[in-house]
This record gives sequence, structure tokens and C-alpha cells, in this order.
Amino acid sequence: MKAFSIFKEILLFVILVLLQVLLFNRISIFGFAVLILYIYFLIKLPYGRNKFYVIVSGFLLGLVIDIFLNTPGMNAAATTIVATFRSVILNLFYPKNEYEDFVPSIHGPTAAFVKFVLVMVLLHQTLLFFIEAFTLFNFVSTIIRLVSSSLLTIVLILALDLLSVGREKISG
Repeated sequence: MKAFSIFKEILLFVILVLLQVLLFNRISIFGFAVLILYIYFLIKLPYGRNKFYVIVSGFLLGLVIDIFLNTPGMNAAATTIVATFRSVILNLFYPKNEYEDFVPSIHGPTAAFVKFVLVMVLLHQTLLFFIEAFTLFNFVSTIIRLVSSSLLTIVLILALDLLSVGREKISG
């Protein structure tokens, strides 16, 4: 079962990287909002994953995105920091006695999942956009990009998770 879970994680990793690099980074709404979907990989890792595994996965995810988008370490830094705090954020919204293989989903406690996604995306986007700007000179522009990209990303992650749960229910 664990090998199958890791295979699904690798598949999700590859699909999200390809979608981000080939599609979502080419789309910008009003020049501000950019959909950053690859953070969904860190959100969907099982609850009981080893912290080292999560941090290394987050770093590799950001590094692969950086390589394809020619952004020197910005995504790697943001995803590594988010991966480091993932277990703390999970423990804020989910009970600590959950099963090891529990995967956060909208199908579980919906309010907890929405809050978890909100915090993860806002933390990631804040880190990414302020690392990218590396200044407070265009603070208002950075905040507009942060808010619009975060809202777009959160809505798509929730919709994607809702669709994947619906598909799992039908096949299950």
C-alpha cells in the first residue's frame, strides 16, 4: 500500500509541475493574478509522512519549478519553508490522533481543509512574492498580486479537490 501511495505522489508531482510550467505560468489575469497550483502537492501529502521526506519533497518541487522557469531559488525557498511548517499548520486544524495515512481532503472536515489550504497558500504566496520582489518599493503592487493569486489558487485547489473526491466516491 505504501509503494502505491508513493507512486501516486510521484505522479501528482509530475502532473502539477507540467501543468504549472506548460500552462499556468503562461496565464496572467489582468497582469496580476497567476495561478500557482503546485503547492497542492504539499497539501495532499499524507498526515503521517516523515518531516524530512516532506521538506525534501518541498525543496525538490520548488527546485524543479525554478529550473523550468529560470527563477533562481525563489520557488525552492518558498516551498521548503512551507514544507517545514506543514506539520504545525496541519496540527492547527486536524486532531493529532488522526491515522498515519490520512490525506487532508475536502471530503473530511470541510472547514478544517479550507482553513488548512488558506494558510498553506497564503504562506507560500507571501513568501514567494516577497522573495521575488525583494523590496518594499512596490508594496501595493506586491499585495495586489499576492491577494489575487492566492484567491485564484485557493478556489482552484478547492475545486480540484472536490472533483477528485467526487471521482473517488464514484469508483469506490
